[in-house]
Amino acid sequence: MNTVPEQAVVQEGWERATLGLGGNIGDPRAAMAAALQALDGREDCRVIAVSRLYRTPPWGKIDQADFVNSCAMVETRLSPKELLDLCLSIERGMKRVRLERWGPRTIDIDVLTYGAFQVHEEGLDVPHPRMVERGFVLMPLADIAPDLVVLGKTVSAWLSQADTAGIEVSDDATDWWRA
Repeated sequence: MNTVPEQAVVQEGWERATLGLGGNIGDPRAAMAAALQALDGREDCRVIAVSRLYRTPPWGKIDQADFVNSCAMVETRLSPKELLDLCLSIERGMKRVRLERWGPRTIDIDVLTYGAFQVHEEGLDVPHPRMVERGFVLMPLADIAPDLVVLGKTVSAWLSQADTAGIEVSDDATDWWRA
């Protein structure tokens, strides 16, 4: 796996953030790969680690197809709000339509963490408010940042308490997004 050492130095002016990606319409793997390539192709954002791919039963609204999920760590010079706006712009570019909460989607990109910051503003809560309850977020996040502290506990500790029933690794590679 492609775990980023916690002691890895972040260059001045850059901040480390984690993203959750998923989808269940069309080709979610291709959509997530395109999103990561778009992020990595920018001067103000670079992808430094990507988890394996996971097949996940739907959550919240269960009468839909399984999801494909992944997490990524990026270094960015964007503010948390600018990073969220970029992620939403990428979603819109991929024809993401928000019709119903937890409903089917071509792609979803969530800002999970942004450094050690806590952000609570219109349309943005960081750390993501429900991430520590969701096995489909914690399993891929543990691939790349098991020792990341979120709300007082490590990702690994949160994962040990999470419901991961039905979640399976669908691709062991961590470079799947570069293909």
